[in-house]
Amino acid sequence: MIRVLFVCLGNICRSPMAEAYLRDLVSQKGLSERVMIDSAGIGHWHEGKPPYIGTRDKLDEVGISYEGMTARQIKLDDLDNFDFIVAMDHQNYQDILNLREEAPTAKVVRYMDVVDHELTEVPDPYHTGKFDETFDLIKLGAERLLERIMKESKEME
Repeated sequence: MIRVLFVCLGNICRSPMAEAYLRDLVSQKGLSERVMIDSAGIGHWHEGKPPYIGTRDKLDEVGISYEGMTARQIKLDDLDNFDFIVAMDHQNYQDILNLREEAPTAKVVRYMDVVDHELTEVPDPYHTGKFDETFDLIKLGAERLLERIMKESKEME
């Protein structure tokens, strides 16, 4: 099984939106038995809380479930227990790499590295209020991200 972890600052906006969207895409493609998706935050502030209302509203609008999702903080074990860790912005990426001195077993990537777009990070809608923009970027990159994950996981075998 391929294990993918999305990471943003608080795990209530971007990373749960990406988790829910990719879970839905994986399900549509019949890959649920092959790909496990989760999300976490750099910080602990929202642990145990559901996705932020703006994220829930957007996912409700497009008919994507976030049932059972609650925020959690990334753990050191995640660096070894996931195959791919996907950071939503440059600071998240650096924070993941700084969790410990030795390199993680997981491949750490930035979400926007797979998206052909002028933006280099997924903007945080908690601060901007632009949940549509965030969703559009996540949607834009999801197919490419899934293709890359599937290809690279075969190469890692």
